[in-house]
Amino acid sequence: MILANGSMLIIEALAKAGGDIFIGYPITPANSLYQYGIQRFPMSLAAPDEITTLQWMAGFSATGKLPVTATSFPGLALMIESINMAYMMELPMVIALVQRFGPSTGTATCGAQGDLLLINGLISGGYPVPTFCISSMDDCWDISASAASAAVELRTPVFLLTSKEMVMPLRGYDISSLSEIDPVSYSYHDDDRKYVPYEPGNNLVPGFLPVGNEKHQTRLTASTHDRNGILQHTTKEALANTTRLQGKILKNLPEFTFHELDEEDADTVIVSFGITSPAARRAVRTLRKNGVSVSHLIAKTLFPVPSLYIDTIRNYRRVVVAEENQNGQFRQILFGVSGREGVTGVNTIGRMITPEEIIEEVTGDGR
Repeated sequence: MILANGSMLIIEALAKAGGDIFIGYPITPANSLYQYGIQRFPMSLAAPDEITTLQWMAGFSATGKLPVTATSFPGLALMIESINMAYMMELPMVIALVQRFGPSTGTATCGAQGDLLLINGLISGGYPVPTFCISSMDDCWDISASAASAAVELRTPVFLLTSKEMVMPLRGYDISSLSEIDPVSYSYHDDDRKYVPYEPGNNLVPGFLPVGNEKHQTRLTASTHDRNGILQHTTKEALANTTRLQGKILKNLPEFTFHELDEEDADTVIVSFGITSPAARRAVRTLRKNGVSVSHLIAKTLFPVPSLYIDTIRNYRRVVVAEENQNGQFRQILFGVSGREGVTGVNTIGRMITPEEIIEEVTGDGR
């Protein structure tokens, strides 16, 4: 048993999973990740701002290093253009996003779950960025390692979504049950054939070669391009390459779908993610103790939304989505603006959702 917070586990897991360098600019409530990241990774750089952070990450990623950073919304806002660049160049990297209360600079020390709609539409054109969400201390270890694997294996930036309450408070934690983490390995182009930087493999992910290798020319391009990385307008090959950006993530999504489903013979399912999940777990235990049957889905892969979630939810007459934002962002993403009969939410801002609020929604008049 040790005294630990989520930041320690996240950074250690990412370092063991193959993270080569931590680059960052300190921001609350991601400061603990910054502090541990700077100390733990084999290399680290303190950037002068968030734009520089992403540009440096892109540079290191191009050389075959897996970069990691941590930020919160104001920093993310400055990174968006560079994340789009890295997405188009297909550069692996991990961006840990510690959500805080907004809009704008909001309240730095108040948690939230209000960045989902932004992340879901972050890439121009609506292309999905793989986004994983931590719902427990165990997830800080397992999901973080999986995020690093997804970045390299899918050759893309990924988000690791968390909250202030997960990464800052210290708590007693038994580390004896933590699994071993093997570092992710790059699959480099290793034969004498010409290297085509954006030629898709069987899984639609192109092979990777770091800039500076002595055998082949490597070309990385942020604008619309063909398989060779040559700038193109709207040629057939260039459009196919752009379409592939979404296709490669959807095709390989089942390998990176992480969730918990605690299922009963019930007509109601509670859906939660991230820091709201502990409250939802307690609500489920209390409801069952009181004779109310209910199921619980914890989403850990948020984007793209796995079809498994839709297929699961479809089996329930009532769906209660608990999330710490005003407008029910994950509910909107799952069911659209018009919603669906039987779907309701438990929403708060400026504070965490309590188990009692979830219980009241499940057992209340809307039931």
